[in-house]
Amino acid sequence: MTTGTSNQGSGMKKTLSLWNFFTIGFGAIIGTGWVLLVGDWMIIGGGPTAAIIAFLIGAIFLLPIGAVFGELTSAIPVSGGIVEYVYRTFGNNASYFTGWFLALGNGILCPWEAIAISSLVGEFIPSLKIIPLYEIMGATVYLPPLLISLVFALYVIRLNFKGASSAAKLQGFLTKLLLAGMVIAMVISLVKGGPENLKPIYEPKSTASGSIWMGILPVLVMTPFFYAGFDTIPQQAEEAAEGLDWNKFGKVISLALISAGIFYVICIYSFGTIVSWKEFVKYDIPALTILSVIGLRVFSKIMMCIAILGPLGPMNSFFGATTRILLAMGRKGQLPEKFTKLDKKNKTPKAANILMAILTFIGPFLGKNMLVPLTNVSSLAFIFACFMVSAACLRMRRTEPNIKRPYKVFGGKIGIVLACISSSIIIGLLVIPTSPASLNLVEWLVVFVWFLIGLTFMIIRGKKVKIINNIYR
Repeated sequence: MTTGTSNQGSGMKKTLSLWNFFTIGFGAIIGTGWVLLVGDWMIIGGGPTAAIIAFLIGAIFLLPIGAVFGELTSAIPVSGGIVEYVYRTFGNNASYFTGWFLALGNGILCPWEAIAISSLVGEFIPSLKIIPLYEIMGATVYLPPLLISLVFALYVIRLNFKGASSAAKLQGFLTKLLLAGMVIAMVISLVKGGPENLKPIYEPKSTASGSIWMGILPVLVMTPFFYAGFDTIPQQAEEAAEGLDWNKFGKVISLALISAGIFYVICIYSFGTIVSWKEFVKYDIPALTILSVIGLRVFSKIMMCIAILGPLGPMNSFFGATTRILLAMGRKGQLPEKFTKLDKKNKTPKAANILMAILTFIGPFLGKNMLVPLTNVSSLAFIFACFMVSAACLRMRRTEPNIKRPYKVFGGKIGIVLACISSSIIIGLLVIPTSPASLNLVEWLVVFVWFLIGLTFMIIRGKKVKIINNIYR
């Protein structure tokens, strides 16, 4: 089957199956938030019921965007496809800044996850909080958790240098591990708990917020961050195995979203019914603490291991996705030519891998408070890219109507318009000052500085191109 842009002769190894792509996206979405923050979701929502509804709506809200990615990737299966889609529809400058901000949003999550591992190890095993090295932004960096985090980071880095198939094997293992954690919570809920523990269905924080929707909305605006990651699937499309069914590939992205939504719902319900949810949220990291409280210390230890290993999934997925974005930008001349070079043996993006390895490796040294302001920045960068891809998909239906689309968005142009509207609403929630999810001053400063850096690089690159063109005239 031919597509809009052939990936033959690209030099990259083509080994990834549909299962590999599913685990790449699912692992990037889930991570560890479901263990660490499930209690916070209940508190913010006024109970688990509001949190469940919010995560269901969030998944449905993002489905049209996932379908858009599926259509474009099946038609144009290239590494860092987002850069290519926007380039073909809105030109080089729009493509450059879309790739530039997505590289920030995805790339920063690799050191962020490395920091998370170090923090989790220190929190779960307090005895390791010995040999303090230094303090940064109010957070103390201890040697043992630092070393453990560095070992995990080096393992992910090594796998990505070896190639997508090696990294995909880790994702497959982590996906099974996450599902095991979900099953443990579900079984304990069935045996020890019951639906009566969901009551009260909604407990408002004030008398002015009597409707359950006042609990659903504040959780709903958070869900895009916890669903971010499905965009990692199309970034490695160029490495799809020969003969892969591109119609099914398009559906894999939506399947990863739906599966993540089901996973979140089951976990929230399970943890919310083991004991009364009002009692559950009183504990520190309740998803782990409650198992010890009810006498299931063995399962508490298992969940602790799952939580510590959880960040490896997003780290691994976002590492691969970011390097492919940088590769695509190099191919378009938006970054230096060295970003187009592949490792001779492993056929992986050499310069991009080195850059991401450095960023990931330094993460644990920064302390857990260093990257907190970048969480919302990452969400904004991700959803901005989603809007640009949705707009590109809509425009490409007119500018390239004859391109072969093995998978198409359900509902045609109406479905694509829904994707544009969905991403626009989420962007609004992040940028409108009165929104509960709006960026603060520090986060806007990060966005502005990153934009200025990108603009500077673009101007310098443009001048170099003009000089070269004048020389060869």
